[in-house]
Amino acid sequence: MEPNPIKVAIEKAGSVKALAELVGVKPQAISQWRRVPVEHVRAIAGLTGLPKHQIRPDVFDAPADAPSPEPKVAARSLSM
Repeated sequence: MEPNPIKVAIEKAGSVKALAELVGVKPQAISQWRRVPVEHVRAIAGLTGLPKHQIRPDVFDAPADAPSPEPKVAARSLSM
């Protein structure tokens, strides 16, 4: 499972307030993020060391040489 980039960024920054100061927003804004806004991906990537495609896979493609993510295994119900 990939790490939550927002939680990683908060941990690396030391607090929500510190992260907010680093990216230029109010702490309340970060508390409302469900995912990192595109305009803050570069700063979060620099702070956390996470690649941009892990922070926003819906926007950034993984590099061709990046390892494939683990396949998701669907739970099966056993019916008799």
